[in-house]
Amino acid sequence: MAQPSANGTAPGGALADLRIVDLTQVMAGPFCTMVLADLGADVIKVENPEEGDQTRRSWGRPAPGRDSRAFMALNRNKRSVTLDLKTADGVARLKDLVADADVVVENFRPGVAARLGVDHAALSAVNPALIYASISGFGQDGPYSSRPGYDLIAQAMGGVMSVTGEPDGRPVKCGLPLGDLGAGLFTAIGILSAWNWRRRSGEGQYLETSLFESVVALSVWESVEYWGTGNVPGPLGSAHRINAPYQALATKDGYVTVGANNQRLWRRMCEAIGEPELADDPRFATNMDRLENLPALVTHLEARLAEADTDTWVETLLDHGVPAGPIQDYRQVLDEDPHLAARGMVTQVEHPLEGIMKLVANPIRLTATPPDIRRHPPRLGEHVDEVLGARTGEAGA
Repeated sequence: MAQPSANGTAPGGALADLRIVDLTQVMAGPFCTMVLADLGADVIKVENPEEGDQTRRSWGRPAPGRDSRAFMALNRNKRSVTLDLKTADGVARLKDLVADADVVVENFRPGVAARLGVDHAALSAVNPALIYASISGFGQDGPYSSRPGYDLIAQAMGGVMSVTGEPDGRPVKCGLPLGDLGAGLFTAIGILSAWNWRRRSGEGQYLETSLFESVVALSVWESVEYWGTGNVPGPLGSAHRINAPYQALATKDGYVTVGANNQRLWRRMCEAIGEPELADDPRFATNMDRLENLPALVTHLEARLAEADTDTWVETLLDHGVPAGPIQDYRQVLDEDPHLAARGMVTQVEHPLEGIMKLVANPIRLTATPPDIRRHPPRLGEHVDEVLGARTGEAGA
């Protein structure tokens, strides 16, 4: 067990004694294992010897070296080995890795792992205490289980695209891949839960989730609206389903986001814009009144907000205690935002081919076991000798 250092932090991270064999690629699985790796887990990324993870070559703009920026963003703190799981030798070497691992994570289409001989049944026979996690598009059973699963499809079929965008507009997906990232985070939580249970019971277990179920699980307000009212939720632009005004409003030179989501804040907002009497207007007196008369509310507020620029209104609203902020693009967020810089959310790692690379840091704050970047995103097969050579006495994969 890692002991705290002189400065109060434990070397290696909170999960330093957790070893994960990572059979995943693209986004949901790699995001899951990267989160755990940031927290100290030893993640051994097993890749196809020919091309490796799909994101190395074919996703996004290439980095100066051979691997894409997409791959770099999802695979720090991991060791890469290459194994051909379509061969008996590749499967045998994988089983050697699994024998003293804690976790296996895979995101093959349901049925593929069994055909390869690397499913839960096969690998738990090697290591009965193994925690085996599967991520798929639609889950391991059910009518859709054999369908290919992508974030776009999960957002469409899980309802997200039906509530994203402006009313009466074309359906659009959320700008962030909610299905992939949500499934990755849910899987990470499941792995830590299973690991805690194993520490208490000595038992491994199988866990799985899907992109489809993850986006539905995140649909908290939408499910409440449907079950509570019988109304099918639709797109609201930036507006909120339960509170108003809680959205982006046009100003003289752009937009300001406002969170006046209770009566106290609503009155403060009316004072901030110089119209305290608006708080008692019968159309807007209660939250329900404001929701029922939202178009009229927005028209009235934007007419007033058009008299000054966004920065002025942000400052004025904040001075009155009303949550507010500008809409920033990613240049403003990553390069210019002083708060993000002060919080250390943009970090750097040195890569042997790419040089100094910027990465988005892990947002989890732990005083004794903070997340850390210990390894650059690995080159394909970079750690074959280090991992497999020590186990088999051979240097190649």
